[in-house]
Parts: sequence; structure tokens; C-alpha cells
Amino acid sequence: MLTPLDIENKKFAKQMMNGYSVEEVDEFLDELTLNYEKLYKESTENKNKIQEMEASLTKYKNLEVTLQNTLVMAQSTADEIKDLAKQQADQIIKEAQGSARDEANKLDQEIANKKREMEDLEKQLDVYKAKMESLLISQLELLKDVNKD
Repeated sequence: MLTPLDIENKKFAKQMMNGYSVEEVDEFLDELTLNYEKLYKESTENKNKIQEMEASLTKYKNLEVTLQNTLVMAQSTADEIKDLAKQQADQIIKEAQGSARDEANKLDQEIANKKREMEDLEKQLDVYKAKMESLLISQLELLKDVNKD
């Protein structure tokens, strides 16, 4: 690609006859050089802008991929935490149910023991009553015998 400097330094061979006017060619080359220089600068600036934009685009694409991966990882972690919390809750419920069953069994056992104790005490009371009744009857008989005499 020609540079503005190439156009400016371009020299044409001069012809004596039927040639172009040197002044007109020089003026045209000067005008062409100015226009070409302007376009060349714009092209260079545009290329630089394109490179900057491509670099930014690459950066943003990488950022997008990173953010997507982060979101996927966050969702995965949230799901794992949720599952773990559910498992722990289920375990706590099972332990509480087992503990409640054990306590209920202990209470049932204590109630059964207390009932047996009460039955034993009732039997002892009946035995005591019978002994007392027997004693009182024998004492009454003695008193009757003493009164007869």
C-alpha cells in the first residue's frame, strides 16, 4: 500500500512535447497527497479502533464465560447445600422420632413397674387386713371366754 510520503516523493519524467503541465501535475499530486494522507490516517485510526474493540470483545467474552461458569458453580453449590440441609433435617427428624420412641418405651416400662408395685402393695394390704381380722377375731374369742368365766 502506498503511503502519503510515497505519493509526495513520486517524480515523473518530463517530456518536452505534448507532456503534462508540471505545475498541474504537482498541484494534483499535492491535493492527492493531502486526501490520501487524510484517508491513510483515518484507516490507521480505524484499524487501531478495530484492534481495541476486538481486544475488548475478547475480554468481555472471557468475562461472560467466567460469569456463566460462576453462575453454574453457584447454582450447583446452592443445590448441594439444599440437599445437605434436607439430609440433615431428615436425620434430625429420625433421631427425634427414635428418641421419642425410646422415651415412650421407658415410660411404658415405668408404668408397668409401678402397676406391679401397686398390685404387690394391694396384696400386702389384703394380707395385713386378713392378719388383723384374724387377730381381732382371736382377741374377741378370748374376751368372750374371759367373760364366761
